[in-house]
This record gives sequence, structure tokens and C-alpha cells, in this order.
Amino acid sequence: MSLHADLPKARWRKASRSSSTGSDCVEVANSTGGVAVRDSKIPEGPKLFFGREAWRDLAERVSRGELDLS
Repeated sequence: MSLHADLPKARWRKASRSSSTGSDCVEVANSTGGVAVRDSKIPEGPKLFFGREAWRDLAERVSRGELDLS
């Protein structure tokens, strides 16, 4: 089964700290073998797929501020 085979049934979640206006938000969903990410403003648009280990690494780096643009 491919990583995105179960996306039509995926339960997408937006970050709890996202604003109610929906601007600049991403949504994530568990997928077979990993995590899918999409732009909340364009749910039918492209999705990114991460293996579970890569997703954990990305989340940890973001939470430590390693990827801040400022």
C-alpha cells in the first residue's frame, strides 16, 4: 500500500494554536507509513508526506526554534 492510499478517509487536524481565521495554517493527518501535511486554505491541493521518523525530527527541530526564519 502506498503512503497516501488512505488519504480520502484521513482525519485532518489543524494545530491548536492556529488562529480561527485560517491564515498561514497547515493540517496534518496520519497516513499509512507516515504523516501527510497540507495547506488548510487549499485542502484539495498538493500534500507532503513524511515518514514517521522524519516527521518527529522535523517537529523537534521546529519546537527548538532551529528553523525560525528570523
